[in-house]
Amino acid sequence: MPARNPYAEYTANKVLTASPAEVTLMLYEGAIKFCNIAITAIEHGEIMKAHTNIKKAQRIITEFRTTLDFKYPVAQDFERIYVYLLERLLEANVKKDVAILEEVNEHLRSLRDTWKEVMRRNNLQV
Repeated sequence: MPARNPYAEYTANKVLTASPAEVTLMLYEGAIKFCNIAITAIEHGEIMKAHTNIKKAQRIITEFRTTLDFKYPVAQDFERIYVYLLERLLEANVKKDVAILEEVNEHLRSLRDTWKEVMRRNNLQV
C-alpha cells in the first residue's frame, strides 16, 4: 500500500472543491510558480528542469486560450495576450532567457491581480 501524502490529498481536495473563479486564480498562480522555478533552474544550469517548467506554464496559458468565449468582445484581447505570452515562453525556452521569463511573469502577475480584483468586486472568494 503506497504511503499517504496528506499535502497531495489537501491540494487535490482544494482544486476539486474550488469555484471556477478560484481555479482560474490557482492556474495563474501555477503559471507564475512554474516560471519562477524555470528562472531558478536556468540560473543553476538545470536546463531540463527549466524546459519542463516552461512547458507547464505554456500548458496553462494554452488552457486559458482554449477556454476563451468569443461571444464576449474582451476574449479577442485575451487571445492576443495569451498568444504573445506563448510566443515569449517559446523564445525563453529556446534561449533559456531569464529576462524573457521575468517579463512573462510580470504580465502573469498583472493578469492574476486583475483577476483577484474581479473576484473581489463580484464577491467571489479570494
